[in-house]
Amino acid sequence: MDMRKWLSGIIATERKKALPVLSFPAVQLMGISVRDLIGSSDCQAEAMRLVAQRYPTAAAVSFMDLSVEAEAFGAETVVSDDEVPTVVGALVDEDTDPSGIVVPAVGVGRTGLYVEAIAKVAPLIDDRPVLAGAIGPFSLAGRLMDVSEVMVMCYEEPELVHAVLEKAAEFVAAYADAFRAAGADGVVLAEPLAGLLSPDLAEEFSSAYVRRIVKEVQTDSFAVVYHNCGGGVPKMMDSIVDTGAAAFHFGNAISMADVMPLVPADRVAMGNVAPAEQLRNGTPDSVRAATLEVLEACAGYPNFVISTGCDVPPMAPLENIDAFFAAVDEFYAR
Repeated sequence: MDMRKWLSGIIATERKKALPVLSFPAVQLMGISVRDLIGSSDCQAEAMRLVAQRYPTAAAVSFMDLSVEAEAFGAETVVSDDEVPTVVGALVDEDTDPSGIVVPAVGVGRTGLYVEAIAKVAPLIDDRPVLAGAIGPFSLAGRLMDVSEVMVMCYEEPELVHAVLEKAAEFVAAYADAFRAAGADGVVLAEPLAGLLSPDLAEEFSSAYVRRIVKEVQTDSFAVVYHNCGGGVPKMMDSIVDTGAAAFHFGNAISMADVMPLVPADRVAMGNVAPAEQLRNGTPDSVRAATLEVLEACAGYPNFVISTGCDVPPMAPLENIDAFFAAVDEFYAR
C-alpha cells in the first residue's frame, strides 16, 4: 500500500475513520486469555482479523506489548491471564559492561510469534493498512535498565545509557524491518518513557535514535507512527516532528487541542480518549461524552484522527468500545 497516499487521503477526507489502538480486547471475542493470545501467532492473527471485521477502523493495529523486545534481550517478564505482560527487575545496571550486551536476532523469544502473526493476518485484511507494534529505543532501554534508574543514569551515567540505546535502536530497526518483510504497512513505535524527559534530554536520548530508525525503515509503502503518551509532549514537539515519522499518536496526559497547532499540516496526528479511565472503567455514556469532547476540540484540524490515548486494555467492556465508534459516527453525521 502507498502509505503516503493513504495518509494524504485521510487528511483530504472530511469524514474520517477512527484509529484506536485496539487489539487486546479481542480475547473477549475469542474466549481466550491474554496468556493464550501472546503465545500463539494464530491467535494473534485471528484477533486482529476479528477486530477489523467488527469495527470500521482506519487501520488494523497489532498488539502494544512493550515487554516483547526486552524479553528478547533476556529481561524477566510477568504474564497474566487478563493483563498485558510487564517487565520486572533490571538486566543492566551501572556496573554492566555494555560490550557484553548482545543484540538478539529477530525471532528470539516471542518476537518471532509477533512477526509470524503479521505474516498470517496481512493477507486477510486487504481493505485497510496493517500496522505492527514495536517499542521505542528509550522505552526499551528503560525496561532493560529499570524505568526509574534510567532517568537518573541519563545524568550520572550518560555513556552507559547511550551504549544501551545503540543496541536497542539496532534491534528495534531490525524488528521493524522484519514486520515490513512480513507484510505490514507500517509500525506503531511506542516511546512513552520519553514523555517524562526534558526537551533537551528527549532529543539526546530518544528522538535522535528514533530518527535513525525512521531513516532506516520508513518508505513510501511502510510508515512509522510515533507514539508518546507522556505529559511532556507539547514542549518536545519540535524534536518529535524532526524524527521524520509519517504520523504521530499521543496519549491523554495532554490535550490534543494544545498539540495540534504544533503538528505540520501534512502529517496526521491521532489521540486521545483515555483508554483506562474511559474505555476500561467508564460507561457508554461517559465514553460517548469523552470522544465527542476530543472530536469537537480538534474539529478545525484536517490532519486530526480520533483515537484512544494508548492501547485499549484487554478487558475493556465491548459496549464501551462500541460507544466510542458510535460517538465517532454521531459526530461526523452532524
